[in-house]
Amino acid sequence: MALAVMGLTACQGGGSTEPTTDKEAVLQQVVTPYVNNTVVATYSAMADAGMTLQEKTEAILAKVEAGQDYYDLIVEADAAWRLMRKYWEQSEAFLYGPAFTHNIDPHIDSWPLDFNAMNALLHNEAQMAQIEEEGGAYVGDKLGYALKGFHAAEYLLFESVIQDGRAIGTGQPHAANLTHAEAVYLNAIVEDLTQQAILLEYAWAGEVSATKQALLDEAEIEPYEDRYGAQMINAGKAGSIYVSYQEAAEDIIAGAIDIAGEVADLKMGNPYISSTAEERDYIESPYSCTSTIDFADNIRSIQHAYCGAQTGDYSVSNYVYRKNAALDGKVRKAIADAISAIEAIHNFESTAQGNPQVKAAIDQVQVLEGLLDDEVLPLLAE
Repeated sequence: MALAVMGLTACQGGGSTEPTTDKEAVLQQVVTPYVNNTVVATYSAMADAGMTLQEKTEAILAKVEAGQDYYDLIVEADAAWRLMRKYWEQSEAFLYGPAFTHNIDPHIDSWPLDFNAMNALLHNEAQMAQIEEEGGAYVGDKLGYALKGFHAAEYLLFESVIQDGRAIGTGQPHAANLTHAEAVYLNAIVEDLTQQAILLEYAWAGEVSATKQALLDEAEIEPYEDRYGAQMINAGKAGSIYVSYQEAAEDIIAGAIDIAGEVADLKMGNPYISSTAEERDYIESPYSCTSTIDFADNIRSIQHAYCGAQTGDYSVSNYVYRKNAALDGKVRKAIADAISAIEAIHNFESTAQGNPQVKAAIDQVQVLEGLLDDEVLPLLAE
């Protein structure tokens, strides 16, 4: 059900009956479905996709060791990577929680990949022997952020060509010619990536499925006992870090503002300016060539935070609609316009610099950011 719903829900303002006129009681009705149906559901689906990806990379490693063809597995692994990536990008409006406090965001999503250091690692026999023995535990504990996570796996799963010492992605599945070291490294990266996704789900939900718990137990990983979702749902009660549901709702919107700013100023803004080599290389998903999909899903994370991820959920949108229907309409339109402008960009990875389509998308995301920061957040504080 989560797979069918995420990213498809239309943002319908004013569609639910306000449960009470008491502000805290109303905002409680916003926070509870946000936690259960948006945050936990997204992280759960992300972890599920990670487990599928891990199955594929384990099978790839077995085929490499047996000297057998595995191209079909690469194609299947690419699809699992894309799906896991989709849920991660749709979670970035709530990075203010455990993803931030436990450094899971930089752990799994730092870029650009340190291409030279990775190649040195792959040719370091002693280090590769440790990775082969310890798997994800070694990757998680011993490697820097620029050598693990989504983008290290992306480089090994998608085809690229080397030009002037840089890897230029094609967006196509990697040919079935991984070295044994690369297959070992890929599998260890994905094992660590999946573990981090399960930890995120656990930190919000306070529990995970028996299968996911078994993976943590096998790796001897202690889950984070944040119970962050319960902290939000029980705002104002003893033991909660939130003194009120208003504070929790403000965090929901602040998270949306943060990712809007990052998409406009950094993810699209740096490559658009490209006045330095660092800005030129600031392409989020350069090997899979899915950067604009990432950006659009980031805006969908804002949509889910503002409107709810499941049809019928009471949301911030409903609250704003009751207070200022015109403002709610402007926000919902700004979300739709930002997604449309991003999806109109062609070949972002190779054409971002000075591209008017990129500038148009930046402008639309900044409109959305401004509405959330200048109008929605103050309205919640009234």
